[in-house]
Amino acid sequence: MLIAGFPAGAWGTNCYLVAPAAGEECVIIDPGHQAAEGVEEALEKHRLKPVAVILTHGHIDHVASVVPVCGAHDVPAWIHPEDRYMMSDPEKAIGRSFGAQLLGELTVGEPSDVKELADGARLKLAGLDFSVAHAPGHTKGSVTFRLPESAEVPSVFFSGDLLFAGSIGRTDLPGGSQDEMLESLARVCLPLDDSTVVLPGHNEHTTIGRERATNPYLRQVAAGQGADAPRRGM
Repeated sequence: MLIAGFPAGAWGTNCYLVAPAAGEECVIIDPGHQAAEGVEEALEKHRLKPVAVILTHGHIDHVASVVPVCGAHDVPAWIHPEDRYMMSDPEKAIGRSFGAQLLGELTVGEPSDVKELADGARLKLAGLDFSVAHAPGHTKGSVTFRLPESAEVPSVFFSGDLLFAGSIGRTDLPGGSQDEMLESLARVCLPLDDSTVVLPGHNEHTTIGRERATNPYLRQVAAGQGADAPRRGM
């Protein structure tokens, strides 16, 4: 499997291109602010042909380049229905005063072909088999994507802004909820095998086994103490 990732734009959002191998079709995950150029460079470097964009959630730092990327390659974008509005109204998604400072001259909107994700869905794209899990907490429509283990590679879990190495996503923006995030961690993350690789991982990948042992949020949830887990905000 080929996973080509890079941090994009002012927020350093992790964008990924995933394919069975170089020279084949691929899926693009979270083409955020100023990601279009990096996407094109990765496509050329690895000789990839995109077939879809899939989005872990709708915040502008994860979707700002969806329109140019989808338009350039005539591919659909997949997003959970509760976050779909964020592509056209990012200020509502992150707060008016906060959004006015961040958005600046960005042009936002939906690509011409938008498909909606559902909890438990299976996306068979580019020869890959993604399992979708609805994981609210960071936003109402946050989802995760998981690729199954194979003989060559362990299972890979694209967590969006749900789980990072040693931390979890923010819950202080509109639509965020600490209680929902802790429930999502318990329901979506804890059942995964220890060897499952988590992306992103704050400049390095991590595994569920490592997070189970060291992440204070996951440890509290695993111990059945979700209500007492550390509070996550700014």
